Amino acid sequence: MGTLGQREQNLAVAEIQGLYGPFTFTERLLQKIWLRGEYDAMHAMAEDGRPLRIAHPGRWNLLGGPDFRQARLLLGGEDLTGDVELHLHAGDWAVHAHAMDHAYARVILHVVLFPPGPGEQARRADGRPIPTLVLLPLLLHDLEEYAAEEAVEMLANRTDWRATEELARLPGAEMRAALLAQAEERWRQKVRFARRRVARLGWTGACHHTVLEILGYRFNRVPMLKTAARAPLAEWMGRAVDVAALFAAEGSGWTLQGVRPANHPRVRLEQYARWTRARPDWPERLAKLGEAFAARPVEGGLPTSIVRRRLGLPGLRARLAVEIVADAVGGPRLDNLVCDGFLPLLTARTEWELFLLWFHWLVGDLSPRLHLVLKSLAVFDGHAQPACQGLAQGLLGWMLAQEVGPSKGIASVGAAATNA
Repeated sequence: MGTLGQREQNLAVAEIQGLYGPFTFTERLLQKIWLRGEYDAMHAMAEDGRPLRIAHPGRWNLLGGPDFRQARLLLGGEDLTGDVELHLHAGDWAVHAHAMDHAYARVILHVVLFPPGPGEQARRADGRPIPTLVLLPLLLHDLEEYAAEEAVEMLANRTDWRATEELARLPGAEMRAALLAQAEERWRQKVRFARRRVARLGWTGACHHTVLEILGYRFNRVPMLKTAARAPLAEWMGRAVDVAALFAAEGSGWTLQGVRPANHPRVRLEQYARWTRARPDWPERLAKLGEAFAARPVEGGLPTSIVRRRLGLPGLRARLAVEIVADAVGGPRLDNLVCDGFLPLLTARTEWELFLLWFHWLVGDLSPRLHLVLKSLAVFDGHAQPACQGLAQGLLGWMLAQEVGPSKGIASVGAAATNA
């Protein structure tokens, strides 16, 4: 692989069958996960059983040769410095004939997404095995969610959003139906991800991890999740948490460039500390308050302004702010907690159908560009149809579908957060 263009053309792509259809997972996405540390590094172990600590993932090499240069590892107590090569499948090492390429002579770790099959072992030219790390069991999310986040990030960086032109040509009723269908799909996926988290961590752990992840915003979600694992809710409840120490523990893992002061991760950790001191039993309170949500059925097809009035949504929101969050978090971030966290978690726990409540909830941290598109399409009119979560999510789902195309699994890339 001599040039960047050639390298990108040769990067492997796996098509995986998801719950809602096939989706793609690229080798480049795997490289980003390794670079950002978006996996449970504390439990990393080589396939030969030796514990593995990643002191530094290496310098991402976008030219020919191994994917990462000058990585620093501690493998079974041995300090190693060298290169790291990543593949989706362990057998790709042999397929690409890396053993015979001198550029790969300094590879000290072969990182793969899927577990190796029989006989699939990276080896040097002299036949010596290269340690292998399988990332799949260590991932913080399932593969579909990583693919969804990647699609949203790519869309957020686009300046040309011609995908909405086709939507603009639809009559008003058809446009709303298309957005509603996409919103329903995104809601189902949010609930599905919440259900998996509750099954894995239990109700309290799922609530704790979800909230810290949302408070991390897009750029600090991973260190926030690591912080949640490092300090379970019981420690916050017992006031044993030292926010300064927790922040320092992630070191350079935090992304601070371009982050507004109010969104600084240490500020968000301090907010959560105030929250848990005031409401140490907040997950149980949330489950109880959820009964009030479920007791207010919503009729479909009504404008958001009418639904909000009938539901008494401002009062519900005020109760959440006081009884659950202890006024530690407010504004659009509170609405993100509700729509990306509380409502999917409650549905995952109880199977209550809260879709329409979610659909008509306040929009949260909506990208200004998305808001402008929705206004230009006359979807948001500021009166009968003010900005709401469901239509914003529906537009994002529509745009992702147009970007990815039906052959890549439209529905399966629509599960990331609102603030693209």
